[in-house]
Amino acid sequence: MVATMTVTRVGQDKGAALGTVLGQGAALGQGAGAAGPVGGTETVCVRIDARDPISEAGVRMQLRSRPEIRMAHDEQVAQVVIAVTDTVDEDATRWLRGLHRHDGLPVVLVSGRVDGRALSALVEAGVRGVLRRPEATADRLVAAVRAAAAGHGDLPPELLRQLLDHLAGLNRQVLGPHGYSFTGLTERERTVLQLLADGLSTREVALRLSYSERTIKTVIQDLTLRLQLRNRTQAVAYALRNGWI
Repeated sequence: MVATMTVTRVGQDKGAALGTVLGQGAALGQGAGAAGPVGGTETVCVRIDARDPISEAGVRMQLRSRPEIRMAHDEQVAQVVIAVTDTVDEDATRWLRGLHRHDGLPVVLVSGRVDGRALSALVEAGVRGVLRRPEATADRLVAAVRAAAAGHGDLPPELLRQLLDHLAGLNRQVLGPHGYSFTGLTERERTVLQLLADGLSTREVALRLSYSERTIKTVIQDLTLRLQLRNRTQAVAYALRNGWI
């Protein structure tokens, strides 16, 4: 790596993935399986996929009496997929990715064992909630399903910490040496945007950083083109809105 456009895309994709885990926006599923009120409680239509029939039966039994959950039947469009597997390995990750891609639905994973190092791959596979089998009570299942349907994530605190540590390591070991981060900005680009946000002119930024004014203009032009923005004002607003500066 690392062409600027490629790293930007990586940063945006990873940032989007992590943002989802932390509960930053995804649309609710719509259609025949859309949520509806039952006794004043919003219901979520779910589909259960398990790698063995006993596990599927167990999850169904847990949720059968819950008014917040409705099982998808026949051609109904579910809002969330509950996936059940003993362990998470490469084969299970491919299976989860297939479940997510089939309908574009968020996945709540119930597993006997989850290695924190596999979490980034799970997030990319559409997993928005993780429950270990001993913790998969009816209440926890309902909470995770409702969070996923609302576009939020539900991870045990220690797994979330491991995911953040993994992403920080990736940023430090892969992108950092090339001067990039998950934002897709170089340190110079971030500094230029920060100074522009502070109200400095292009000339003043150039003087502050000991660059030519032409170099600063080139930096701004590259940024606006790469981010598909109109001008430097919009670039600054975009960076502020996304927490880059």
